[in-house]
Amino acid sequence: MPGLRLHRRREVADEALVRSLFEEHGRAMLAYATQLTRDRVAAEDIVQEALVRAWRHPDSLVNGKGSVRGWLLTVIRNIVVDQVRARNARAPEVRESPVEVASEDDHAERVVNSMVVVDALSRLSAEHREVLEQLYLQGSTVTEAAKTLGIPPGTVKSRSFYALRALREQRSLSPAGTERSAS
Repeated sequence: MPGLRLHRRREVADEALVRSLFEEHGRAMLAYATQLTRDRVAAEDIVQEALVRAWRHPDSLVNGKGSVRGWLLTVIRNIVVDQVRARNARAPEVRESPVEVASEDDHAERVVNSMVVVDALSRLSAEHREVLEQLYLQGSTVTEAAKTLGIPPGTVKSRSFYALRALREQRSLSPAGTERSAS
């Protein structure tokens, strides 16, 4: 039992030591670490590590070889130097790029798709098909398609709207004339 009390007193004393070190020297430690690293978050981690080292080696603080602040700032500088050396000792980290899988277009799928499109276009009226051919295959604007077909631009817009709607309706029906399930 006495050993347990002694251990507990030591823990409380160590915690009080770390708290007093941070209260007295924390600002200076953080400013110095931030100056060395140019990174506030990294500096906070370094200050924490320095306090852990002080907690592990409390005898170093009272050995009479200099000021406590000087010891703490030296520990911070050593931690920063160690981190720089560790970073330089290994190859720079490179972000992992997403794996690019070379994929070739499936020729059979293109043939089937073109057959489906040709079949769907053949079911449209000649007027609707001509408008879609001008707009989508020839790449004409509405005005250019109107001039080529000899109809007003409003009629080109109207026919393209109804032609596309008819294609969508054909797509939603299966060959047997029943609705396809949405996938």
